[in-house]
Amino acid sequence: MQRVVVSLAIVKYKNINMQFANLNGSTIHYKFLPGLTPVDDAMTFMFINSLGTDYRIWNDVAAELRYYGNILLFDNRGHGLSDTVDDANGINDYADDAMALLEHLSIEQCIPIGLSVGGLVAQIMAVHIPKKIRKLILCDTRHKIGNAQIWNDRISSVKKEGLRAISDGVMQRWFSEKFRSENAATVAGYKNMLERTPPLGYIKTCEAIRDADLTEIAKQIKIPSLCIAGSEDKSTTPGEVKNLADLIKGSKFEVIEGSGHIPCVDNPELLTKLIIDFIK
Repeated sequence: MQRVVVSLAIVKYKNINMQFANLNGSTIHYKFLPGLTPVDDAMTFMFINSLGTDYRIWNDVAAELRYYGNILLFDNRGHGLSDTVDDANGINDYADDAMALLEHLSIEQCIPIGLSVGGLVAQIMAVHIPKKIRKLILCDTRHKIGNAQIWNDRISSVKKEGLRAISDGVMQRWFSEKFRSENAATVAGYKNMLERTPPLGYIKTCEAIRDADLTEIAKQIKIPSLCIAGSEDKSTTPGEVKNLADLIKGSKFEVIEGSGHIPCVDNPELLTKLIIDFIK
């Protein structure tokens, strides 16, 4: 059954470079790529991006994982080319978008790979649609990210001065000092990505993260899960990610040495290896 569904998706989207769907009353930008190696039980890796980014952060990891299954990338609401929407139910609306996209594409099973706020979305999916989730990859995320004061201060800064007011500080959390010094052009490019995020989309996502406490959700997850942290992550520290892993029964915890908050950019090779080892 899964193989038939995937083959239909391949035919439908084979020649389309930019793909959009109207989900829950808003437009979501996504890309579906069929796997490069046919397998009997084809799986789909669903990548869910972090605050202030779009799905391009996953390019290097997705290119390698395409040998192991199909690839589904999308921009969270308020980011990239997706609509900015005034969500009514906080982080649950972001999860509803992700689940609606699976329905739209008739994808019966997937492996969500969520980074930061994407990890919050993936945790909700694991509890709401467990039969559709084969395994769960949670990168640099928690069950509760930050506190109200941190998010309110950031929201206030963006409202008053725009994203440029916070972008230098965000780069220090996203990337280690060593990576920033050795990859100045790359860091400048990702700073552009952050600064060009729609301010309202960024603010609404900050509010959703601020108000989300998934402690009880995490305790309910029964799907094999891998929690990954960058050793230099200043947004969700290794200790904080380990706290999430401790809530998920039977989960595995790994640290990528030298990585910051976005290991899919600063260490995609090792992140990909950890994912491949886990799904095998």
